[in-house]
Amino acid sequence: MFKALVVEKTEAGETSASVQEMSEDRLPEGDVTVAVEYSTVNYKDGLCLGSGGGLVRSWPHVPGIDFAGRVEASEDPRYAVGDEVILTGWRVGEARWGGYAEKARVKADWLVPLPEGLSTRTAMAVGTAGFTAMLAVMALEDHGLSPEKGEVLVTGAAGGVGSVATAILSNLGYEVAAVTGRPETEEYLKSLGASRIVARGDLAETVKRPLETETWAGCVDAVGGAMLARVLGQMKYGASVAAVGLAGGASLPATVVPFLLRGVNLLGIDSVMRPYEDRVRAWGRIARDLPMDKLDGMIVPATLEDLPRLGAEILNGQVRGRVVVEVRA
Repeated sequence: MFKALVVEKTEAGETSASVQEMSEDRLPEGDVTVAVEYSTVNYKDGLCLGSGGGLVRSWPHVPGIDFAGRVEASEDPRYAVGDEVILTGWRVGEARWGGYAEKARVKADWLVPLPEGLSTRTAMAVGTAGFTAMLAVMALEDHGLSPEKGEVLVTGAAGGVGSVATAILSNLGYEVAAVTGRPETEEYLKSLGASRIVARGDLAETVKRPLETETWAGCVDAVGGAMLARVLGQMKYGASVAAVGLAGGASLPATVVPFLLRGVNLLGIDSVMRPYEDRVRAWGRIARDLPMDKLDGMIVPATLEDLPRLGAEILNGQVRGRVVVEVRA
């Protein structure tokens, strides 16, 4: 038997979440069984813990879109019992049961070996949000970004993706301008390495001109919507924006002018169906380039019992940093 946070839905469409005891025969099919040690809380988890958010395919459901732990049983020669592994993406926690359980059974192809320099706890302090942040930084650098090019903007900087992106970029020698709408997070962002703070209101206005003053050498955008449209007009010639989030909406009220006249690149970052080689490369970069002392300052500890409350809080924008869920005590 093992513990799991189970979300159930009534015929009336109401949902409830509770910690329950489960038997192993209820686990889905897969090549590898993992004893889950840590998971995290992401925006998609908040949606799954609430109404399901259109993400949950079948009920009852175990959310948790990522996890780290040790292999307990394996039918795949790549993984032996006791190996430490990470899983992000592949619709785990949405279409399939995820990390909010003491055991998970998944396809071996979805796993990545834990790189040297990370523990299962620090890996989940990074989690899907940090993994996505590293993919964004890698994409910007692959398109020519380097510290001497100028200031890099990070929107939604106090959230999971933004926090890790700020810490990584600062550690790599970039000047980081962090965007936040909450004054109480300014000292937190400076502790992660932000060189200055930009008020969200300064970038949230409706786009009035398709091109504004060339300001940013690069951008990690975790918001989308109107803010992304505004930022596009402020990019330097040939600069790139790595777009990772839809919190501000899926529509983009922009024109083609920044792309045609300034050669701006809009890079979409998908962390869900990422090839194995990309995932290994990104996690290796995380172990090397993310300062662990800053990572410790982002961690908010939690238990399975805390998750219903935290799911609502993340949807309301009340969660700062990285919530690390201790699944197996």
